Amino acid sequence: MPLTPPRALALALPLLLAGHGSLAQAPATPPTPGCDVCTAWNADQAPFRIFGNTYYVGVKGLSSVLITSPQGHVLIDGGLPESAPKIIANIGALGFRIEDVKLILNSHGHIDHAGGLAELQQRSNALVAASPSAALDLASGEVGPDDPQYHALPKYPPVKDMRLARDGGQFNVGPIRLTAHATPGHTPGGLSWTWQSCDGPRCLNMVYADSLNAVSRPGFRFSASSEYPNAVADLRHSFETLEKLPCDVLISAHPEASQLWERLEASATAGSEAFVDPQACRAYAAAARTLLDARLEQEKQP
Repeated sequence: MPLTPPRALALALPLLLAGHGSLAQAPATPPTPGCDVCTAWNADQAPFRIFGNTYYVGVKGLSSVLITSPQGHVLIDGGLPESAPKIIANIGALGFRIEDVKLILNSHGHIDHAGGLAELQQRSNALVAASPSAALDLASGEVGPDDPQYHALPKYPPVKDMRLARDGGQFNVGPIRLTAHATPGHTPGGLSWTWQSCDGPRCLNMVYADSLNAVSRPGFRFSASSEYPNAVADLRHSFETLEKLPCDVLISAHPEASQLWERLEASATAGSEAFVDPQACRAYAAAARTLLDARLEQEKQP
């Protein structure tokens, strides 16, 4: 049975702003070699309640979201390998236990979102679910040759036991029901996740949006790739998918892409209402579409 945080703590958590550091000290873990930005991504971040039973438990630059219930919890994404102890500490700081996480969901198989999954699964004994493409990445600890960032990312500890999540597939833990939405392009196996969280009688549509940005290893061309010929079409389809989702609260795989820190600061006075924005998914897709268009124009240059 999970430990329920006192209501006073739950209400106070949104007031813990980004600069205040983590509520609990996690063991130090060596930084990922070959990743210059990983240290900044993995900076401490105090956990906080977003809305209802949905909490942010990730590090500063990489989202991890905890969705709680008396029957067990769901965790989305695991950050870097060195993020796992911090995620576990943040879950504990909220009054919950990693051992009560029954399901871990993945957005895609890059090290910055899947690197900590193996340790998190080992500590929780939770089921891990990923798309068929991402599951191959997680099983080997590196992305395949159809990924735009193939051989540009470090390897990470592989995940040994997984279930496949396909477009429209649903996963349940107690009263929590999450739906997978295929949003490929950034990677061939990208997934975004939706669910509902309630605060009293008010229930909102929550979206965990996968990365949609067109970034790659040197030499890869989104407009002309033999390894991933559908990259542009996949990205455009993903933009449309996000735009059509019922979306009251958006959390993106990289938190700054959905203005999470600005919303957290605003929550000091506005409470959880600061995270509510029914236009956020459309704005997120529009920004990614602009980046893709700029990338395609760049690829036209000799």
